[in-house]
Amino acid sequence: MMRNFDFIAKAMSAYVESDGTGFRRAARTLQSLWRERSNLPMGEHKGVLLGSRLPVDLAERDLANYLTPGIRSVVRDVLKSASEHQNASEIQLFAKPRIYNDLLSSQPLCFNLFGELKLDFKLATTVLGILRPDAIKKVTGISFEYSPERSSERFTGDRSAFDVFVEYDALNGGRGFLGVEVKYHESLQESAATNRPRYDVVAAKMGCFNDASLPKLHDAPLQQFWRDHLLAGSMISDGDLGYAEGAFIVVYPAANTYCRSAVRKYRESLSDSSTFDAWTLEEFVGILSLATQEPWVDEFRGRYLDFRRLLMS
Repeated sequence: MMRNFDFIAKAMSAYVESDGTGFRRAARTLQSLWRERSNLPMGEHKGVLLGSRLPVDLAERDLANYLTPGIRSVVRDVLKSASEHQNASEIQLFAKPRIYNDLLSSQPLCFNLFGELKLDFKLATTVLGILRPDAIKKVTGISFEYSPERSSERFTGDRSAFDVFVEYDALNGGRGFLGVEVKYHESLQESAATNRPRYDVVAAKMGCFNDASLPKLHDAPLQQFWRDHLLAGSMISDGDLGYAEGAFIVVYPAANTYCRSAVRKYRESLSDSSTFDAWTLEEFVGILSLATQEPWVDEFRGRYLDFRRLLMS
């Protein structure tokens, strides 16, 4: 159980009443500590100084929310591409200014975790090949905030998208993909979206869900996992995309008890888990640290996962 970090959070201007006393408060405080150690100024939220925010102008200009020059180059390229194509296709969507100035947000975390892998497919193949040893032969592509066609009845008929999308050459031949949802501070308690008939059609076609569990998948905290899993399933069955296999993956911190519980309940809803997997951030980063000695891996661990730093601050 996470200890009470109220005193430290208040000292770092990171106390937000709605965070409660658990993981989210600790995570916001840890981000505030990273900002201070990085000698970055404090930003505001609704006119009030907040330790887990950066000033918007500085954050957008310098991309100070990101750990390496390589990751920053990926962010620039992705945002430029999104701005050029978003209105026409609505394939990519990024929340601004949060992607620049919100240190707690999971969207920047995705880039900090996968950005260097996008620049080095050999490293990506090593790391993801360990995590999916029966699937991946060679990583061939990594994208962010990806959906093949938002709101299309060809897939799930909604605006669901993967935080990270990994394409690979499969060990069994053909092309495969991983649609990844990355969580950090989230409680998954947000109100569920209206259930669509299309969801049940795709679920039946996938044939991997326990019938008795389907009502629970319509509601929080499981619906978002379900919708993303359905998106993956609809993409596997779509012959025009040309994927021989695919899977939906959840990545989350082990200390986030909401996410850990939701992953457990989601696994219990499955009669066939071949298209679903979940990895902890700690597991992912541990494999990264074995695959490369680049300093950004330790900085990532310290920024997002090393809560001992709060005890020493």
